[in-house]
Parts: sequence; C-alpha cells; structure tokens
Amino acid sequence: MKLLTPATFNHDTIKQNMNTTIPTTPAENLIGPDKVMDVREIPCSIKHGLILRTCLELPVGGHFILLNGRDPVHLYDQISTSWPGAFGWDYLVKQPDEVRVKITKLNAVKEDSDLPAGHACSA
Repeated sequence: MKLLTPATFNHDTIKQNMNTTIPTTPAENLIGPDKVMDVREIPCSIKHGLILRTCLELPVGGHFILLNGRDPVHLYDQISTSWPGAFGWDYLVKQPDEVRVKITKLNAVKEDSDLPAGHACSA
C-alpha cells in the first residue's frame, strides 16, 4: 500500500496565503470504520487530490463513502474521464448541505496512473 507523503500546498486566494500540510498517513486512516471519508472541513486546495489518491489506492471491489458539503459533480466528471469504467459512483444522500457518494473501484487502473490535473474544486 502506498502512503500519502507529507505535502505542503500554497494556495493564494484573494491575496491571502494558505499553507496546509497533509498528514503522512495511509488513505485508509482518513476513512472511518463506517467507511465514511468526511472531507467537509478539509481545505479545497487539498481535498480534491486527496480524494483522487484514495480512489486509486482502493483495492478492486473496495469502496468508501465520500461525505461532502456539496455535490462533487466535477470530481465525478474527472474520475469518469480519467478512468472510464474503473469506478462506480452512487449517490446515497443528496441534500443542499450534505452529499454522500459511495465510490467503488470496479476495475484496476494502471499502477503508474498519475492524478489528473485539477479543476476548480467542487468536492
């Protein structure tokens, strides 16, 4: 299993600098025993890549439930374009302030798959 490496992200938004560090933990440690990955409080500059990495690290047949404060439709578009047919995306809850999506790895992706270039954060 690959470990997440510590990374500092510099994000300049409206002339304010945000420096945020991702902890060095396996992605599975970010997912609770109920398989929920709550990203509502994670800064946008980090969460998108973190979710994509978590998807890639899943074993085939594995899943997690993404909990977010809004619909991560751009994330869905990015996953389905980058890895067609590799992941299932099932909405469990779709409310204005709470969205839960079950993401399941259906097929293997190439070991050397790079994370796709980021889009505006909607995750």
